[in-house]
Amino acid sequence: MAIPKTIPLTLLTLTLSALAGPALAATFPTEPVKFIVPYAPGGTTDLVARTVGKKVSEELGQPVIVQNKPGAGGNIGMAEVAQAKPDGYTVGMGAISTNAVNPHLYKEMKFDPTKDFTPIVMLGTSTIVLEVNPSVPVNNVQEFVAYAKQHPGLIYGAAGTGTSMHLAGVLFGQMTGTNLEHVAYKGSAPALTDMMGGQIQVMFDNLPASLPHIKAGKLKALAVAGAKRNPQLPDVPTIAEAGVQGYAVDPWFALYGPAGMSADAVSKLNQAFGEALASDEVKTVLENAGFSPEGSTSEALGQLSASEYQRWGEIVKAANLQM
Repeated sequence: MAIPKTIPLTLLTLTLSALAGPALAATFPTEPVKFIVPYAPGGTTDLVARTVGKKVSEELGQPVIVQNKPGAGGNIGMAEVAQAKPDGYTVGMGAISTNAVNPHLYKEMKFDPTKDFTPIVMLGTSTIVLEVNPSVPVNNVQEFVAYAKQHPGLIYGAAGTGTSMHLAGVLFGQMTGTNLEHVAYKGSAPALTDMMGGQIQVMFDNLPASLPHIKAGKLKALAVAGAKRNPQLPDVPTIAEAGVQGYAVDPWFALYGPAGMSADAVSKLNQAFGEALASDEVKTVLENAGFSPEGSTSEALGQLSASEYQRWGEIVKAANLQM
């Protein structure tokens, strides 16, 4: 169709740009997506991010580049996510620690989890395992409690201050009357190295990182911290079953972006990650490692984040904890 000569060129350009706008916006993503993991390589979060990220790359048609940014219990990496441009090309793996616990523990935070993130999708839940070096002369929780009382100040390692593993140890000490001393690592991998080298005797760790060493006999699993047993360790009781009634810590992990992301970017990322988590390929890898993959709507994740922020705030305040 011929363009009338009476239409000014500038007006025609603006009109065509306006019509093209929605089409251009719908092309997300057109470049690689940076997926920040706020912990060291080799841990649970790293395994989940790389396994799921590979599948999401296929779904989106763009690479998903996993970057580990450990430190301050996950705060350093998630601060980078919060401060990123909200275009969908920078996302991060938040968790019960970074988005619910840490803000109540640390005096200074470079982000506010209630305001500075866009919830995208739930990734799943993990199991925390209470484990000891085989040289420790205990075989169950009650024997460990007695041993810890005989050795006040017994050191336990965990992947970061303020993480669910750290809090699992704090809660265990409170409920059993044991005096355990926490040593923070930048992730599970360096802690496990010291654990198997005999530098520390006890760990509260996310199961996926420790499971291969438990099955190889290099670590001794005494109990799991969750409300139910893990299928990968069916003979290992929960801490509650082992005699500490009412004890339960179930860590969750989720995908967040900076506040202000477009609905289109959130929708496409939610769909891609949801489909990846539901794929047999990803489920097999993660479930065999002791992780339970589980997607969600962005709205459901927002509700979980808010309720967990409030719940853990009350727990931390009651325990008078501060970092």
